[in-house]
Amino acid sequence: MASSRSGGGPSMRVLEMEKMSLEQLKAVKEQADLEVNLLQDSLNNVRSATSRLELASSALQDLSLRPQGKKMLVPLTASLYVPGRLDDADKVLVDVGTGYFIEKTMAEGKDYCERKINLLRSNFDQLVEVASKKKSVADEAGVILQAKLKQVAPSP
Repeated sequence: MASSRSGGGPSMRVLEMEKMSLEQLKAVKEQADLEVNLLQDSLNNVRSATSRLELASSALQDLSLRPQGKKMLVPLTASLYVPGRLDDADKVLVDVGTGYFIEKTMAEGKDYCERKINLLRSNFDQLVEVASKKKSVADEAGVILQAKLKQVAPSP
């Protein structure tokens, strides 16, 4: 897809698209629309992961304020909790992915969450920028395609 690889700005991309055939324009628009949808899914996944990490960070903050020996409900799944006692609030298990957990201090656990949240926010901003560019390519291709279709269509 030459239009997305061009070094020029939007006007250069429009000039390139105006030279394309109807089939090529349709392919460019379909590809750009597909990429926009995939990027939107990625944005939703990053937003969801950020929310989960923010919840984990606030849970760590809440846990650090509880006294040792405090009775509490421990979540085993999203809907199953069992009674338990807080043994040591300074040690936490951090899920680092693919089923691996690392024991960290409370401060290290909070720091881990904050670093991951900052990374996800940075990735989110980059994805928004890329999605915006892809959306503009799809829109430009759509406008040019409509104009070419009007030229080809017979006048009444």
